[in-house]
Amino acid sequence: MSKDYYKILGVEKDSSKDEIKKAFRVLAHKYHPDKKNGDEAKFKEVNEAYGVLSNDKKRAEYDSYGRVFGDGVGGAGFGGFEGFDFGGFSDAFSGANGSGFGTEFDLGDIFGEFFGGRERRQKRGRDISIDLEINFAESVFGIERRVLISKNSKCAECDGTGAKKGTELKTCEVCNGRGRIKETRRSILGSFTTETACRECLGAGKIPKEVCTTCRGAGIFNKQEEIVIKVPAGINDGEMIRISGMGEGISKGESGDLYVKIHVAKHPILKKEGTNIVMPLDIKITDSILGGKYNIDTLDGKIEVKIPEGSKDGDVLRVKGRGVVISKSKRGDLLLKLKIRIPQNVSRKAKKFFEELRDEGI
Repeated sequence: MSKDYYKILGVEKDSSKDEIKKAFRVLAHKYHPDKKNGDEAKFKEVNEAYGVLSNDKKRAEYDSYGRVFGDGVGGAGFGGFEGFDFGGFSDAFSGANGSGFGTEFDLGDIFGEFFGGRERRQKRGRDISIDLEINFAESVFGIERRVLISKNSKCAECDGTGAKKGTELKTCEVCNGRGRIKETRRSILGSFTTETACRECLGAGKIPKEVCTTCRGAGIFNKQEEIVIKVPAGINDGEMIRISGMGEGISKGESGDLYVKIHVAKHPILKKEGTNIVMPLDIKITDSILGGKYNIDTLDGKIEVKIPEGSKDGDVLRVKGRGVVISKSKRGDLLLKLKIRIPQNVSRKAKKFFEELRDEGI
């Protein structure tokens, strides 16, 4: 039975790409193996689901057929055995004391290796997660940050080959340059000949004649690397940024990803509502009646706003184009929420004036 990727991400079948991306970010952060209560198995499952549903072609195949063809996802490598219940077959032999069979057989491993489903997967380095704090203005306009991370990276001296610069690679004698070796395994169904990656050359088919002195032939080594993080405008507190290939490096494989969790420091006055910025504005009671002008500080500097006559407490004034950056030519608005300031102490003259207003029914 194929996996329900929509259920794994907790989204509906008609969810938009943005909704799927948002759900993935939350779950990836929740289950990341580097976290104290992380879950590597669920993290991989979430990654697999997002890899399909974020790709239009794969998603269309999955919606139509319940699986994705040609990449080993969703059981595509088992096309010839569709409908066969391997789980039930395995249960017939697991734990059968005295049946003549041991309990060490794993049909998932046997069929996975026999059909090449596992071995075709390229090795991948570990993902890394970090936290990054930015201020409110940076979350509105976006910012580029540079951070130093200590991690296993591809050796710059040998470009990850593990060979000393200027020297050649030689054919691996263990696999004769094929990069793979054949192994025979016995199972309850008989003997199977499978191919696995050569442990000597790690599937490359070649090994260095002389090893690199920097990484000692490993092709990777631990170092501090400066990474540029482009924080997009309008990002919210708790959102994740995924930077592909900037995680842990691995020999003869692709690097993992870097996940950056954004923490937006609270502003003492301003708040975001979608692409708009909300700001409270205290005004005098006389200005609410007669109108007035106020110079206020915004993220863009000082601006002058006009208070219309007869403004009420709670009214909202809209200043266009002073909100969150949406694109190079488009921004949200600044919303000024009026709050009428009631004086605590008034002079006799002012009090008499207000009494006269009351007598007039104002």
